[in-house]
Amino acid sequence: MTSHATAARRAAQVLRENRRTGYSDGAGLAYDYTCPSPETYPFQWAWDSSFHAIALLHVDTERARTELSSLLSAVTGTGFLPHMVLWQDDLRPRATAEFRIDLWEGWRSVTIAPPVVARAVERVYEATLDLAWLKRTLPAVQGFFDWLHRHRRSPRTGLIEIYQPDESGLDMSPKYDEALGLAASSRATVRDDWHAAMRRLIDGYSHDRRPESPLREARAFVWNDVLVNSIYADGLTSLARMQAEVGAPAALSESTAAAARDIWAALIEHCWDPERGAFFDLDLVSGRRSTVLTASSLFPLIGDALPEPIAQRLIHEHLLNEREFWLPNPVPSVAATEPSFDPTFATGAIFRGSSWVNLNWYLYWGLRDRGYFDEARHLALRTSACVAAQGLRECYGPYDGAGHGARSFGWSSLVLDLLHAQGLAPEDLAAEDLAPDLLDESALHDAHRLRPTEV
Repeated sequence: MTSHATAARRAAQVLRENRRTGYSDGAGLAYDYTCPSPETYPFQWAWDSSFHAIALLHVDTERARTELSSLLSAVTGTGFLPHMVLWQDDLRPRATAEFRIDLWEGWRSVTIAPPVVARAVERVYEATLDLAWLKRTLPAVQGFFDWLHRHRRSPRTGLIEIYQPDESGLDMSPKYDEALGLAASSRATVRDDWHAAMRRLIDGYSHDRRPESPLREARAFVWNDVLVNSIYADGLTSLARMQAEVGAPAALSESTAAAARDIWAALIEHCWDPERGAFFDLDLVSGRRSTVLTASSLFPLIGDALPEPIAQRLIHEHLLNEREFWLPNPVPSVAATEPSFDPTFATGAIFRGSSWVNLNWYLYWGLRDRGYFDEARHLALRTSACVAAQGLRECYGPYDGAGHGARSFGWSSLVLDLLHAQGLAPEDLAAEDLAPDLLDESALHDAHRLRPTEV
């Protein structure tokens, strides 16, 4: 068995074992989703499920559709899509204690996640050409993006705001340390200090907090995050294409595409540092940019609207820089030149130096779409090698490839999509090496409709 077949087999196994189905009395809805990690993250997370759906395209396209349908069933009447959906009634008491969240209506978080869902829905449609499913699904996606525009758009910059670090999905990234009062924390205490700071932040908000609560006015944490806004702009571009696909008025899809261009322009205006050649988040409380160089500093590479001179600086000065991000197992979540860089997970704090499959997946397409085929392939195959050697872990050591964090971690199954992009789709690997109940005929048939490999 090749190492890539091993990675694919392990990914398929986790997708099978992490499936959760049932009926939630609290929500009054049935659910069918892939949990991020049985031991660590038993609930449904919005951006995790979006990544799971993309991975599921390579093994079970019906489950890919169901994954997103289950997630989007949690969208409220106002269009809000929660970061976390706590379907299981008996597991909810763990949530506020372990995940530092406020629940709303007992089963949904009041926070958002990076809106990966639009790209995920588009990928599922591209694979299945299930127009009826797209027509059923698109209104909820449209509603969420409208909600973000109404409730999270900064009047100062035009960018989307987040009010807690975990709304970016990057939780303990050192780029938030100063804003949280953690600049003086030691490596030994930073994880505990972050948890304490998050509890203070949440407790400082109103106890009757709703998704639409005007938290900007509290000025506790108001942040324009480069990764969140890059994914938002990318999602708007996907949304515009899907609107055209279902026959929406041309003016609507054109307006959505224009909104995406506005976000890219605002990122350049407010977050681009021409001296350092990278993007940095904007702290709207202090009025200053973060100065910590992280993988999110590179994320505008995922958009095709980024001017080429800026893209070339990001790629050559940073992403392919062997002192910063192009390490033996790229891409570390923090540049190796940063004092906070933690390549061995010694702090036990996530997004402080380990390499993550979801970040690699986005940056892979950013490289490939700009013609960096060899570099993109290297990134994909190094990611696969980590998964093959260590299993599906939450993240990996950028030097030694050691597995860090949660085990049986769902979104690391994105390795299936990376392998497919190399011409190593599941049907091209040894069939007996993959979970046989996942390799249904629809997956084998629909796989040929996925984004083509380079030639």
